[in-house]
Amino acid sequence: MKERCSSAARAIEKTPLMATSQNTIDFILDQLCNVPTVRAKKMFGEYALYCEEKVVALVCDNQLFVKITPAGKVLLGERYEQGIAYPGAKPSLLIGADELEDSERLCELVRVTATALPPAKPKKPKRSRSSVR
Repeated sequence: MKERCSSAARAIEKTPLMATSQNTIDFILDQLCNVPTVRAKKMFGEYALYCEEKVVALVCDNQLFVKITPAGKVLLGERYEQGIAYPGAKPSLLIGADELEDSERLCELVRVTATALPPAKPKKPKRSRSSVR
């Protein structure tokens, strides 16, 4: 068991970590400026993109990974490529440089993805510290 843990730790150490740059997020948000409900939230050195308060995409290692929906696959047609944002993540649509440059198409992809996803779950109210005893 110890051997497995130490070899896993060595594998992680060898994996280069490259957090997404602020320039990448600024560029993507600029490309999506025609979708007023889009915002980015930093999470563990990477980012989640929200549209209509739904997570529609992740930006990891300076790459955009949009959640797969039937409407998104139809919009991209045969040109889409699947990718994994991080180890253990579900497959996503990996958006290449050409698609990132096409602001109109990227906006439409984010819109149809948000529409296809279920509503965001309401947040549970935070319990105050005084009520926890």
